[in-house]
Formats: sequence, structure tokens, C-alpha cells
Amino acid sequence: MKIVDAKVVVTSPGRNFVTLKITTDDGLTGLGDATLNGRELSVVSYLRDHVAPLLVGLDPHRIEDIWQSLYRGAYWRRGPVTMAAIAAVDVALWDIKAKAAGLPLYQLLGGASRERVGTYGHASGRDLPELFDSIREKLERGYPAIRVQTGVPGLKTVYGVGGSAAGAGAGAGADAAPAYPRPVVEDWDTAAYLRHLPSVFEAVRSEFGAELPLLHDAHHRLTPIQAARLGKDLEPYRLFWLEDCTPAENQEALRLVRRHTTTPLAIGEVFNTVYDYQALVTEQLIDYVRSAVTHFGGVSPLRKLFDFAAQYQIKSAIHGPEDISPVGMAAAVHLDLAVHNFGIQEYSGHTPLTERVFPHAYTFTDGHLHPGEAPGIGVELDEELAAAHPYEPAYLPVNRLQDGTVHDW
Repeated sequence: MKIVDAKVVVTSPGRNFVTLKITTDDGLTGLGDATLNGRELSVVSYLRDHVAPLLVGLDPHRIEDIWQSLYRGAYWRRGPVTMAAIAAVDVALWDIKAKAAGLPLYQLLGGASRERVGTYGHASGRDLPELFDSIREKLERGYPAIRVQTGVPGLKTVYGVGGSAAGAGAGAGADAAPAYPRPVVEDWDTAAYLRHLPSVFEAVRSEFGAELPLLHDAHHRLTPIQAARLGKDLEPYRLFWLEDCTPAENQEALRLVRRHTTTPLAIGEVFNTVYDYQALVTEQLIDYVRSAVTHFGGVSPLRKLFDFAAQYQIKSAIHGPEDISPVGMAAAVHLDLAVHNFGIQEYSGHTPLTERVFPHAYTFTDGHLHPGEAPGIGVELDEELAAAHPYEPAYLPVNRLQDGTVHDW
């Protein structure tokens, strides 16, 4: 079997998605997600101009060899653009291999380790009544765990809160992301946030009880000592995890956080390779690894990361926001079902239009996902419908402090 074509499809059925479609001389096709939210066209160029010409004529079964060639052969390694492009190739090749075997991908990864995949949903509100309504809606949909994001008094727009300018693009649910030709500017006040958030979790626990697993995303905004303080202040409310409490490029920062709090920590959605995790895993500074199949180079390296993490009793928690296409989500769910040290899967769903552009075999029932039994990853691409919804320029928001200083978003 040989690869005869590698085609990049860009579509915007409510938000932008980048998909690689690889075709073999046997007529098999494989899909891979290469979406890099806010920088999509950079990956398109990487794939079209640099990667696709190298794939034609190769044996698609040689997944590891092709992965290593794309990673080591570029010389300029790592980074989100490179790793998203490699991820698309890797997932498309696994899709082809599983189709050739006539099996769903998870069977090639060792078979199922569980019957279904547990998820968490995103609840948010500008105030407590709105937040409570959002939590109830997620519970009615069957989510077994809830991420809680809240407005902060005095701030106009806050990450992850529905109704804000960035809400639809930052985890507010399966809403279309508005196209912004320039980034929306959010405001931020760390002291106000640190004062307000513990009272929010106290109210949520009082309303919904002690048993509901609750998560929160600090989204890289805190210094190590601020993160340590927040983790300690949230200990009475027994969070499932505190996510991205501080920018983790500085791995040593998590040593300080870990020393001061027993709140579980989740890190890694902006990481691209295992090297970003080395100290965090070997020193057991985190409890969950958060990278996406789409941004970590594909199924091949993410499975290796999970095996590495398992040696230290650290669990998986694949990043799964709305800007991961159904192709990337399907690959994640196959991996979730197979790995032993699965923790939880983020899942927001997609717009009905996106579901039509990417019809898929995976299902969401009572708060749990299953990849289905279709050969491959179980996703198809309606190219005609995709072409009817072309790319739209869009940016993620930026964050500024009250004095105008750019801050981490």
C-alpha cells in the first residue's frame, strides 16, 4: 500500500477547523485534525507546503517511522505548529491502519480497558444564580463532573464565562465562535479573583453537596505563590482538580505549589512534547496530564506519555474543547478507552453544523463517551458541505491588567 494523496481541508462551520485527508492506492482514506485555534493557517502552510509532498509514495503502515522522520527530519523540532501538523499525519495513518484491519482504532491500541469514557462539562455564570442554572443544565445532561468558571466582581469579561465576548470560544459550550478580526481584550485583577473564588466554591458545595466532582481552570494567570494560596484556600471544597494554576513552562514553579497544597493539579494543554512534562511527572508535581492528541503530535506520542505518567500514578485527561474537531475528539476517545490510567475526558460537544460536516461514530450518552465500532477512528468528512463554509479570520482573546499591562490569557 502507498500514499497517493495528502489533502488539507479548511472549513468554518461555526469555527475554523483544519483537516488532513490522506488517500492510499487501495482507496483507503484517513483523517487527522490539525486545528490550532487562532493560528490555523500557519499549520495549513506547514502541511501543504512542507509535509504533504513528503508523504506521497510512502507506506502508510509505517506510522512510527513516518512520525520520527517528520519530527527529526525538520531539524526545527517541537512547537505547536510542527506538532499539530505531525499529529494530523499520525492520526490519519492510524485511521488507515485500523480501516485496513477492519477494526476500530482502540482495538489496535490493546483493546478496551473500560466500558465507557467519563467526561466533565463546562458550567459558568456571571453570578451565582446564573452559575447554579448552568450546573443544573450540565447535570441534567448526565455529566458526572463539572468544571466551574465564574465572573469576578468588577471585571467585565472573564475566561470561560458564557455571555462574555470570549465565552463561546473559551469553553462555554457547543456555541459557534464569533469571528474577531482582532483579539478581544479581557480585563483581569488577580487579587479580586483570589478573594472571590473560594466563596463561589463554598456556595456551590452548599447548593450541590459534597459528592459532585468539581474542577476549576485558572488558565495560567497566577504566579507560583498565588497558585499555592489558591490551592490551599480551595482545599475545604475537595476539588477534582485545579487546572493550569500557573504557566508551566517553568516546571520548577510546580514544586512550590505542590509543597503548599493537597488540591490535585492538572497541567499540559499548551504542551507539545514529553519534554515539557519530564520534571512534572518524575517528581510527581501534577496529578493529570492534559495534552490534546491534536497538539501533541498524535496518538503515538500521547500513548507514550500516558505510559510514562502511569509509572508515577498520574492519569490522563485529554484536552477536548470545541476547537478540537470531531476528528481529534474521536482519536482522543479511542485512546481514552484503551489506556489503563485514564482519568477523565473534557467534552463540550460541537454545533449541529459541525456534526454534519464531520459525521462520526462516537456517541455521548449520560455524560459518557464511546468511540463506536466503525473501522478506523469512525469519522468522515463531507467535503462539499465543508467547502460551503470557508475559513474566517478569528483570534483568541488577550488579557490585560487594570493598568493596561498585557497578562497571561
